[in-house]
Amino acid sequence: MPRNVCLPQTLSAALAPKPLLKPEFQTMLIFSIIACTAVGMLIHEFGHLLAARRSGISCTELGLGLGPELCSIKFGNVRFTLRLIPLGSFVRLDGTALKTRSLGRQMCVHLAGIVFNLVCGFAFYGTTFGWVNLLIGAGNLLPLYQHDGWKCGVAILRALMCRKSQPAEWALTFSGGFVSLVIAWAIARMFV
Repeated sequence: MPRNVCLPQTLSAALAPKPLLKPEFQTMLIFSIIACTAVGMLIHEFGHLLAARRSGISCTELGLGLGPELCSIKFGNVRFTLRLIPLGSFVRLDGTALKTRSLGRQMCVHLAGIVFNLVCGFAFYGTTFGWVNLLIGAGNLLPLYQHDGWKCGVAILRALMCRKSQPAEWALTFSGGFVSLVIAWAIARMFV
């Protein structure tokens, strides 16, 4: 061993964490994830839109993002909008008409977005686009407030009770949030 090499420096250099990706690839991966998430959210909402229209429920808007509208394009009766805050997406449909449909039709409309994401996720399995779609589908299945899993729970609860019950729906909302938190904690524990 040469005399001018210090063993602790050599060991620390050898044991230092190396970046998984070069910085230019990290930037490209981040932009890829953002683009895949936007397309995955559009696929999810398009699933709801198709299921609602097949059930005879009018849909007026499919939006990507939240907040003030930046731009929009109209195709037929549906306006496609891009909004300022790039978090989330939505389909504006006639909720009153949806509630008059059978429980099966309501479940079909609420779960159609998840099904579309799962189909895309498995079709593109192993790619960034596939993983993002699987995550969007799984995340929307959780019983979090205003997510598809919660909406299915509310529809089932109302069908079983044959009426609306604010205390029961609040109980579903809080317990659904708790269950979602436990699931997220369990998944995080698998990786930490």
